[in-house]
Amino acid sequence: MIYSAPLNTACPGRLRLGLCCQFIAQPIKFRTTTATALARLPRRAQLQRLAELVATNAEYLLAALKYCAGHGIGSFRICSPILPIKTHPVVGYRVEELPRAESLVAQFRRCGEYARAQDIRTGFHPDQFVVLNSPDAGIVQRSIADLESQAEIAQWVQADTVNIHGGGGYGDKPAALERFRRNLGLLSPRARSRLTVENDDKTFTPADLLPLCRAEGVPLVYDVHHHRCLPDHLTVAEATAAASATWDREPLFHLSSPLAGWAGPKPERHHDTIDPRDFPPEWRGLALTVEVEAKAKELAVEQLRKHLEIPQ
Repeated sequence: MIYSAPLNTACPGRLRLGLCCQFIAQPIKFRTTTATALARLPRRAQLQRLAELVATNAEYLLAALKYCAGHGIGSFRICSPILPIKTHPVVGYRVEELPRAESLVAQFRRCGEYARAQDIRTGFHPDQFVVLNSPDAGIVQRSIADLESQAEIAQWVQADTVNIHGGGGYGDKPAALERFRRNLGLLSPRARSRLTVENDDKTFTPADLLPLCRAEGVPLVYDVHHHRCLPDHLTVAEATAAASATWDREPLFHLSSPLAGWAGPKPERHHDTIDPRDFPPEWRGLALTVEVEAKAKELAVEQLRKHLEIPQ
């Protein structure tokens, strides 16, 4: 799909722009490790190392939220491995196993209190290997473990979304969506209440997912870039309205621009920044969270914020 729209001059509604996970210019760098590195250590040293990483990441999360509060950014997507390799089958851990576990959890709870006080929305977007509709029971089991882990952290920080894609089609999309629906019952209330699903650019369009979302009360995260790459019979206006209606709170949408433009190769690849013409005019005036998926991170959000004339 070749997309072009007039440049927007302002967005008068309560629009909240979101920063995704990382920074490009700020000295805020979340830390992780590998299973290989941890496996070289005895278990006690593993847990000590993990506790240090978790404590550092909690400090950086608070710094990230403070940056957002000071720069007109109304939402922050927390990186999935903020508790590094927590669900790994060999060196994974329960939070309670970490030294000073109560203090670590308290750090994250303070982040949640700060975000709430500053009206900064937070959420999670687990990695692509989290697939709720896989025909492989082992993959589903591991996906459930990841979703439950993220939901636990989400509860600490008062995050209201744990967002995943619909998954694979596996040659039979209706059957794949039925597995998704059935596997929702495997989630705890904590995870189920935060779960959202997003249309993708390869398999599931908004029109594919909306019946599931309506029937099961799963909010649809409308990714307009994906929809432009994999269109259906819905217009952007229709998809916006239909997706918004699946939410019992402020809708969360995604925005990005193609790396080589809409006429270039592989339009699904994300650009460093957002072409203002890619911001849907249908979103103007809406009470909406828009996560900006751009490689320039906070610089891209700032550029779009200025274009849309959102006060800092």
